[in-house]
Amino acid sequence: MSDFISNRQDLSALLADLPAMDKEASEAARARQDQLTKPAGSLGRLEEIAIWLAGWQSKETPRAENIKAVIFAGNHGVTRHGVSAFPADVTAQMVGNYTAGGAAINQLCETFGAKLDVIPIDLERPTGDITVEPAMSQEDMIAAFNIGAKAVSSDIDTDILVLGEMGIGNTTVAAVLSALCFKGQGADWAGPGTGLNTKAIKHKADIIDLAVERHREIATNPFDILARAGGRELAAIAGAVLAARLKCVPVLLDGFVCCAATAPLILGAPSALDHCLAGHLSAEPGHRRLLEALQMQPLLNLDMRLGEGSGAALALGIIKAAVNVHNDMATFDEAGVSTREP
Repeated sequence: MSDFISNRQDLSALLADLPAMDKEASEAARARQDQLTKPAGSLGRLEEIAIWLAGWQSKETPRAENIKAVIFAGNHGVTRHGVSAFPADVTAQMVGNYTAGGAAINQLCETFGAKLDVIPIDLERPTGDITVEPAMSQEDMIAAFNIGAKAVSSDIDTDILVLGEMGIGNTTVAAVLSALCFKGQGADWAGPGTGLNTKAIKHKADIIDLAVERHREIATNPFDILARAGGRELAAIAGAVLAARLKCVPVLLDGFVCCAATAPLILGAPSALDHCLAGHLSAEPGHRRLLEALQMQPLLNLDMRLGEGSGAALALGIIKAAVNVHNDMATFDEAGVSTREP
């Protein structure tokens, strides 16, 4: 596969020409919902999910069979400031745990029939300390973005893509990205991450403010925000989301970090995340604020903040239920049930 993007102009051009949902398939799915043996609207968001999937898959009866989950992993120079309760070595150790099948995401993918890919990106080479320098060079940003895009573009039959991440320190990075995209102070976006106490969260907020101040004037477009203040795994998530959009593959996003990785894209195109759903509301406090800014309503709220795609994978149960109900319920005519009086 050739490079997905080679420079910031490529990214801008892709965002300027995004495919839209198939309205004909969406309307056909909505018409089917109106014929199923239930009062119209009685299944709430399950109906809307099925219609949304139908529109992006261009099928009146969508599928949730070929599901791919991808975890991208990266390390961050900002961890030198003590913004995480765990050492940076844990990133690589958890990648090993995923590979061995011992993590929560492994069990959730098995539960819901998703194939899991784990993609570590230059773990031995952390990004720059974003309080004093850019996280990545333009070349590193492009490479990471293209790794994410390739993880999607190489598949031809994915029904749904689930995205997650692993990277000690990346809730700090997510907070900086969120503040650059939607303003606010470090205290508005900082949270416990892997388990910080109140004093450590205050320190983390100060580090976020330093990083935002360092990059605010220059990081004004999606490419530069990701390069200067992001991380390799976050840039890869953004690449995967954009590649999925070009293939019209519906995406389930995980928590705070995953959603923050996609936030710069909407600065280039307000509709850039129309093919995405937020799998859950993380207990990380910045996620609620971020979802409000992204105008996304999460499917689940179970006080989870693990990352690694766990909340999005758990939401697959809702997605599969929506698809099965939509596809397999009888219509009024098929069941011989009287419709509502005119």
